[in-house]
Amino acid sequence: MSTPVKQLGIVVAVDGSPASNAAVVWAARDAAMRNIGLTLFHAVVTPTTTWPPVPYPDSLLVKLEDDCRRQLAHALKLAEEAMPADRKVAITKEFVYSSPALALIKMSDDAQMIVVGSSGRGLLARGVLGSVSSTVVRHANCPVAVIRDEDVPDPQHGPVLLGIDGSPASELATAIAFEQASRRGVDLVALHAWSDVAVLGLPAFDWEAVQAEAERSLAETLAGWQERYPDVTVRRVLVRDLPAQQLIEQSKSLAAQLVVVGSHGRGGLTGLILGSVSNTVLHSVKVPIIVARPT
Repeated sequence: MSTPVKQLGIVVAVDGSPASNAAVVWAARDAAMRNIGLTLFHAVVTPTTTWPPVPYPDSLLVKLEDDCRRQLAHALKLAEEAMPADRKVAITKEFVYSSPALALIKMSDDAQMIVVGSSGRGLLARGVLGSVSSTVVRHANCPVAVIRDEDVPDPQHGPVLLGIDGSPASELATAIAFEQASRRGVDLVALHAWSDVAVLGLPAFDWEAVQAEAERSLAETLAGWQERYPDVTVRRVLVRDLPAQQLIEQSKSLAAQLVVVGSHGRGGLTGLILGSVSNTVLHSVKVPIIVARPT
């Protein structure tokens, strides 16, 4: 059966906030790098899209639509300026009268990736991150990139940092991380954090044996991807620590330009990409993060 074509390319949420502007710039560069279309999206939130609905004057709708057009026009300018002159891609603009989170989740059916800022502003953006970003990350049907507007250096030569645990979500994250590293021309650091408080403190626990087996499994998991992407230099990192803490610390010490994690993982001894882990990383890592979601 053939894979359905994702018509919307990369969809980025627009609301005019600093975080949204940063997301637009990042999404435009990523779309140009991957040579796929970019969709600028804005959700117009009226009292009728909330519950319970309340009456509102026509003048409010006119103002909301004017704000929408102005923000999309500004986003278009940012996107066009962010793309290299020789790698322009098609840009479209869309707006709907809807809750931002619900609209983005629906659009994820036809998007290759959803990009959101880490926070929004005012009534119009109450869903572009905060509660909305976390909702989109949990329920989207495609990968979701979360972009912060923190004033951090742009590590153009920094590696892509991948959190890996062997789960299906981790497999999708691995595919995304290799493609991103290849297109960016940088190294890939594959991090596996082994943590199980129930057994780590036991006197009979043999960490060296577990470490050797984990290193072998990690190498086998990455071998096929390294063959597919021979241009990507891979560094494997295996640590005995809390997964979220290691992803946060490694993203800083490596000056990573991108972190890729899965949206969930398996439990027990090898659990890495748990919901709590990805959620903690989303709130703490300063660089862009892609959360792998099933497509």
